[in-house]
Amino acid sequence: MAIELDHLIIPAHDKIASARLLAELLDVRWSPTGTGPFAPVFVSDGLTIDFDTWPAPIPLTHYCFRVTQPEFDAILGRIAAKGIPYRSSVFGPADNAVGKWNDGSIVYWNEPDGHQWEILTVSYAR
Repeated sequence: MAIELDHLIIPAHDKIASARLLAELLDVRWSPTGTGPFAPVFVSDGLTIDFDTWPAPIPLTHYCFRVTQPEFDAILGRIAAKGIPYRSSVFGPADNAVGKWNDGSIVYWNEPDGHQWEILTVSYAR
């Protein structure tokens, strides 16, 4: 059997707002209720992100989604339409620009709890 990541639990100040925002940006289904106390975002047939409301301080984490170029363009359009600042490099300023990596596109943004999100079209991890 191949090992696959099934789900992640991400802490948030407001699990509903965080789940809704990510689902809207990725254009995927979500629910205000799930198994246990979670607000799930159904990223794909095999991956669910469960947001859970935690007290402060929220530990900050980084999450990356590899997508096709058309998906990248659509997600970036939704990020821009919501007025969310984004950047072309992981630690750079919010330059609202697309980074280039290995003939692919890459963008970073932070959600309200501070978690860092990334979308890219070519994996640098492989």
